[in-house]
Amino acid sequence: MIGDAIAGVLGKVIDRAWPDPVEKAKAAIAIEEMRQAGEFRVLDAELERGRQQVEVNKVEAAHPDRFVSGWRPAIGWVCAAALGWHYIGRPVASWTLLMTGADQPIPAVELGDLWVVMLGMLGLSGMRSFDKTKGTALH
Repeated sequence: MIGDAIAGVLGKVIDRAWPDPVEKAKAAIAIEEMRQAGEFRVLDAELERGRQQVEVNKVEAAHPDRFVSGWRPAIGWVCAAALGWHYIGRPVASWTLLMTGADQPIPAVELGDLWVVMLGMLGLSGMRSFDKTKGTALH
């Protein structure tokens, strides 16, 4: 974003400073290379952070204490139980109550925050949007 703004300003300076089209094109290419190099540094930093997180996850998962190694599976099971109740348990229970003549509504589970947690745990939270903005998304 900042690199695009800087490139835009420099592009305007190039237009005014170099009347020769060949020199103007060379300067524009140099600016584009600098902008791309900056973007690649950001992507490299994000990749390195991801690698470091994987290493932390490995250490946590191998820890002998269940409170250290088991927190991710516990959250995963809570998410699985909530989704199971919402999509299977609640409809079956509602149908059963309806068939027995009971007029008792079963409260719904709010899944908005649950999806955020679960997709974040699965690593799916924003990566699709990130891929789309960078033009690397598969169709």
